[in-house]
Amino acid sequence: MLNPTERNRLNEVSETIIGCAIEVHREIGPGLLESAYEECLWFELKSRKLNSQRQVPLPITYKGNRLDCGYRMDIVVENSIIVELKTVDLIKPVHEAQLLSYLRLSDRRLGLILNFHVSFMKRGIKRMVNGF
Repeated sequence: MLNPTERNRLNEVSETIIGCAIEVHREIGPGLLESAYEECLWFELKSRKLNSQRQVPLPITYKGNRLDCGYRMDIVVENSIIVELKTVDLIKPVHEAQLLSYLRLSDRRLGLILNFHVSFMKRGIKRMVNGF
């Protein structure tokens, strides 16, 4: 369980991430590849002095063995928040299940799905928690 200070910090960082996503969407709009949004969002996060990593490997542990199955988290911010980017017509339950699995496997508490294939970015944001 998170203490109030940690929870507040996660909320502040997630608000900044969402602000960055809105800025990217405002600048380049919908219709591009996910990789373009990842590059632009990472630029925005860095410009706001947030520690962020791209394409972070996510091994799984199976029967006590660590296995590299090729999973990668799009962006991890402040080593705390997983950001999964999409360019799809609609965020589906499978996208939510993916993020929840990533949260569980990495033992992180907060994640964001950011779908840039929308007319207004606010419609493309899904915030998900793991054991808040």
